[in-house]
Amino acid sequence: MAEVLTLPPNLPKSQNAEVGASKFCPGCGHGITLKALANAVDELDIKQKTVFGCDIGCSLLSWNYLDLDTVQTHHGRTTPVIYGVTRANPEAIGIAYMGDGGGLAIGSQHLVNAAVRSERMMIVLVNNTNYGMTGGQMSPTTMPGQKTETTPYGRDCEVTGRPAKGAEMVAAIANPEKSFVARSSVSNVRKLQSTFKKGLINVQNGGFSFIEVLSICPLNWRTNNVDTLERLKTMEEFFEVKEFLQGKSEQ
Repeated sequence: MAEVLTLPPNLPKSQNAEVGASKFCPGCGHGITLKALANAVDELDIKQKTVFGCDIGCSLLSWNYLDLDTVQTHHGRTTPVIYGVTRANPEAIGIAYMGDGGGLAIGSQHLVNAAVRSERMMIVLVNNTNYGMTGGQMSPTTMPGQKTETTPYGRDCEVTGRPAKGAEMVAAIANPEKSFVARSSVSNVRKLQSTFKKGLINVQNGGFSFIEVLSICPLNWRTNNVDTLERLKTMEEFFEVKEFLQGKSEQ
């Protein structure tokens, strides 16, 4: 009988190999985002001093995804918990991980204050334009005309207002000398990893970093593979993918 050769998965050192299969829905962009983040942590060799905080929502499923010191917080409170950690331990590299609801709805006041104070931390906001864990309701970033569980005929901006653009908001209020602000996408994993690396370098240099990640949610979008990628392209046209502020992101 022929021997079957198998290769172990190529996981970053900062990813928890004992977790097994991902807890995220099939096709979800969180797994892509977290692996890119773990690779960036590995590249900078900062695993031992990194503290990872996750929010309520789909992001809470990352609580054991990474082999890092991790804290799971109340909804919208990940940002103050992590800058509390970095203030108490100046050697720590703090990462606050959340969705568009946790960052731009209930947690928006903490995001604003962290940005204007240039808290020494990195916020990662995963934007999939809906409240994923609770069934796909409209979120702050739901696009004009987008159908969700609470906007079955499409988002009407005359009624709900325009979608929030987190990266632009933060760039407008943050200190450009200390802040790295960018928007990236799961459609380009190498660029996403490079963006995370720049954000972490800026934190190492004493700055504040905010990275919005355009992500996918095929379950709640009710899209197949082709339609999911087309939706992501539409998001990239509406939410500009670029670096808004560079801060001290060079080594």
